[in-house]
Amino acid sequence: MNEYPSKTLQEAVEAIGSLPGVGSRSALRLALHLLRQPGENIHHFAAAVDALADKVHYCKVCNMISDSDTCLICSDDKRDRNTICVVESVRDVMSIEATGQYHGVYHVLGGIISPINGIGPGDLSIDRLVERLQESITPAEVILALSGDVEGETTSFYIYRKIAGLAGKISTLARGLGFGDDLEYADSLTLGRSIVNRQEFRPR
Repeated sequence: MNEYPSKTLQEAVEAIGSLPGVGSRSALRLALHLLRQPGENIHHFAAAVDALADKVHYCKVCNMISDSDTCLICSDDKRDRNTICVVESVRDVMSIEATGQYHGVYHVLGGIISPINGIGPGDLSIDRLVERLQESITPAEVILALSGDVEGETTSFYIYRKIAGLAGKISTLARGLGFGDDLEYADSLTLGRSIVNRQEFRPR
């Protein structure tokens, strides 16, 4: 007998195991757990995952995920459009929103400059940020809310050079976060204070 008693089970395990951080043992455990669920639960689970491919969009303004062309934040008239917080990922937006301390809008880069991983400026939405600032009637404040490691600092400096003559002010998070800390792992209180007490960005 093969390692798996069912080819269908094997394919499910391989699909689940392709997710980051999920090994083959965990994938098998999750697949067997699903098998013990009622059929309608499995179909609902599969439909929800399948919908990610067709129903989730990236906001045409800020690159945040959305169910429509424009995300809920960019569509909210109560948000301060003269303050743009630049972050690496969607998870960072969710972390900052959880603090309740920020009321501006965002710009999601989709990563950071990382030569070792083959990611250059052209792979990120930096040019779109420049366009947003050029289209802005009033010079906006840009908050560079990227990680404090070498790659994050490199990305911040690159963006600073691109927007220095376009933004009204360029600031960065107060360093309540440790060097190299990711925003998504910071507690809400520390992250909230870092936003409120943000400082002028000074390139090194």
